[in-house]
Amino acid sequence: MSELSISGRAAIVGLGATEFSKNSGRTEVRLAMEATLQALNDAGIDPAEVDGFSSYSMDKVPEYEIARLLGAKNVRFFSQVPHGGGAACGPVLHAAMAVATGIARTVVVYRAMNERSWYRFGNGNYGFGSSPLFENVNYGWYMPYGFHTPAAWVGMFARRYMHTYGATSEDFGRVAVAARDFAATNPAAFFYQKPITLAEHQASRWICEPLHLLDCCQESDGAVAMVITSVERARDMKIRPVIVKGAAQGSSDGQQIMTSYYRDDITGLPEMGLVARQLWQQSGLAPQDIQTAVIYDHFTPFVLPQLEEFGFAERGAAKEFVRAGHHARGGRLPINTHGGQLGEAYIHGMNGIAEAVRQVRGTAVNQVGQVRNVLVTAGTGVPTSALILGQEK
Repeated sequence: MSELSISGRAAIVGLGATEFSKNSGRTEVRLAMEATLQALNDAGIDPAEVDGFSSYSMDKVPEYEIARLLGAKNVRFFSQVPHGGGAACGPVLHAAMAVATGIARTVVVYRAMNERSWYRFGNGNYGFGSSPLFENVNYGWYMPYGFHTPAAWVGMFARRYMHTYGATSEDFGRVAVAARDFAATNPAAFFYQKPITLAEHQASRWICEPLHLLDCCQESDGAVAMVITSVERARDMKIRPVIVKGAAQGSSDGQQIMTSYYRDDITGLPEMGLVARQLWQQSGLAPQDIQTAVIYDHFTPFVLPQLEEFGFAERGAAKEFVRAGHHARGGRLPINTHGGQLGEAYIHGMNGIAEAVRQVRGTAVNQVGQVRNVLVTAGTGVPTSALILGQEK
């Protein structure tokens, strides 16, 4: 670990979340405040002490309003990370850098959204034609050919992966079945007590071949927040600190937003591979040191190449990994023990980071035994990010 590394210098000390629903009945500012106040209470920190904020550029809740409502006095740091779900772990990275460098002392990371009741990312109606910004013009090359929704964009990658490596729709279904099994025993999950079978997955309607309905994440209302401070300060706090052992972002050659089709090979996720190499280097850990993982599951096909990019399976061999049940309850590497975005909620991955915190604390509903280190990944198909969270040595 070099002197410039952030590994082991910041810790998550507070965690808060609202319920997850399809109609929250509150504004996104209200949701953000509820989660933030929970997180600060969890940490035992006065809201007035907060001097930093980090969230997503797609978040509609400005940090200055949260600061005003909290009564924060002097906010010295704020940032927003772009690219939707790819941002998920980025705000924690930014917060950890701010704390490690002394720019801020107490940073709140949050994500609040009414993505079901107010707006829907997956409906294919984005008004691109009326606003000629770069990304909108770029999508004009794809939409005439039917690439209107995230499911359609991912479907192209999934079909190529299937063709090259022999993966099947049933393999994608095994990811969904395991996630829903965990969700079924998680009272916070929208699909609590609602497991599915592989046969039900296969019988669910097509969204965009080869994706069935049950290959696609939910659309959810809710909020999650956490508090990050220095490891030194965290040691004196009332709750076990969760150490940020690695945090990274990545954008790779030929990167576009969900449509990186002009690469020589579209069966992998090179930006996630870049993130993986950074995390292993920062933390000094290896795949065998991870006891459980939160793998971003907005669509099941992208779970398989993520397992490969991080070294849990050889290239093209993640299908054997899931066929063996290594990702499921009782497996070698249980993933998405909260139910993931398929089963718990879609809060742009922030609820996955919350699950990693609970696993390290030992308070998860579906607790994995002897957890020391947890991997968390962010959205795929876009510039992305990831974390390794764990116990202090």
